[in-house]
Amino acid sequence: MYFLTKELFFPPVNETDEDGILAIGGDLSPERLLLAYKSGIFPWFDEDEPILWWSPEERMVLFPNEFSVSKSMRNILNRGIFKVTFNQNFKEVISNCSSIKRDGQRGTWITDGMIEAYSKLNEMGIAKSVEVWQEDILVGGLYGIDLGHIFCGESMFSKVSNASKVAFISLVKKLKEENYKLLDCQVHNNHLESLGASVIPREDFIAILKSK
Repeated sequence: MYFLTKELFFPPVNETDEDGILAIGGDLSPERLLLAYKSGIFPWFDEDEPILWWSPEERMVLFPNEFSVSKSMRNILNRGIFKVTFNQNFKEVISNCSSIKRDGQRGTWITDGMIEAYSKLNEMGIAKSVEVWQEDILVGGLYGIDLGHIFCGESMFSKVSNASKVAFISLVKKLKEENYKLLDCQVHNNHLESLGASVIPREDFIAILKSK
């Protein structure tokens, strides 16, 4: 594992430990974060830990062209009970992702420092959000990093049933329309798998990341 300094540098991703951790330390400057995502690396750490940088051997991804919406979700979308917007309230989305209670988690990895860093990336047009509204109240959403051909999803939240699924489906539809190659979901979890994401080797992910 590498210990980062102020130098804007990451080691090769194939030098991670067995858990997928590549480096520790550094900072959350926009320049370092952008270099990380363009290299297939992302930060993930608890608020009482130093910054940890990850690039797991297996990457959870979703290919927009292969995505299909379930019949039950099509019915929900067709009922028009939700309104979806894109990149209209990033700060509120990331704040909700930070504060929402999640099963099995004692705290949040989206610290105040993370919120500040990604808000700066949003001002630069790099970090973007999806908002889901019900009667003009924000009830769900997600945010991530937009690399132009890949969208790196970071976190999502839901205050009412199916709101985060609506955000996810709406994002994938938009990515498909704009010919994005994939949606990066980072690490496996059952919820993402139920939405159609699957695992590919890191080298395959990096090859797609480096292609334009």
